[in-house]
Amino acid sequence: MNPSSIKKAVFPIAGLGTRFLPATKASPKEMLTVVDKPLIQYAVEEAYEAGIRQMIFVTGRTKRSIEDHFDTAYELESELEAAGKHELLQLVRSIKPDDMQCVYVRQHRALGLGHAVLCARELVGNDPFAVLLADDLMVGQPSIMSQMVEQFNEWRTSILAVQDVPREDTRKYGIVAGTEVNPQMVDVNAIVEKPAPEQAPSTLAVAGRYILTPGIFAEIASQQTGVGGEIQLTDAIASLLRRERVFAFRYQGKRYDCGSKQGFLQATVDLARQHPEMGEGFSAWLKDNCQ
Repeated sequence: MNPSSIKKAVFPIAGLGTRFLPATKASPKEMLTVVDKPLIQYAVEEAYEAGIRQMIFVTGRTKRSIEDHFDTAYELESELEAAGKHELLQLVRSIKPDDMQCVYVRQHRALGLGHAVLCARELVGNDPFAVLLADDLMVGQPSIMSQMVEQFNEWRTSILAVQDVPREDTRKYGIVAGTEVNPQMVDVNAIVEKPAPEQAPSTLAVAGRYILTPGIFAEIASQQTGVGGEIQLTDAIASLLRRERVFAFRYQGKRYDCGSKQGFLQATVDLARQHPEMGEGFSAWLKDNCQ
């Protein structure tokens, strides 16, 4: 594909994953496996498909297994090569292609999504960049981030992935309002973090994908704590609106909230049914046993 206008992606992965305890007591939530890949790998593959080659992980002290996952496993590769298991060897090596760079920075205190993004400031520099939340597993053709990069190429300003949600669910999301410029794009004039249904300006909710201009860093740095006592990325975007245009993008695809047990199970079933090796057999088993 053509070189991407977005070169860097930030993955905030320092959260504790409390909704999945006890599974996440000693293992990162981003390493929870949907069929045969951890959540973080789905997100990285999505960014890579969009032409992004530098992956910046904002991590914490309990997340070392994520670094190991994207590192070279010399012993494993040697064992597979000696055993002649070349397909598995290629599979392991494909987790981190040679042209992909992985960089890690610590978020020493859990101060919110906005703070996590701010931790990547020195690595991002003055470039526009993507943010992907791994517990939102996004499926689309082309990938959701590829769709967003295409929109950024046209508009050259911050882009937020959005979806319509039931009004009673607005308290779970950042909610945007604005002027529709075409069926997919909304010129945002307001964004509110987790409003009560009666106070929400719309039912258009921000999903876990962003393309942001570097101007967002100054806005985050000047933010006071917001909802939940955290530094909210949503509040920083609201401040950014005073200086730059921001667009909301109705993406084509499906989002699974894998930060919730129900969403995680839904993703597991749907992706298992679509799996090239096991999909047919698993679908047949579901049909016979889950009436």
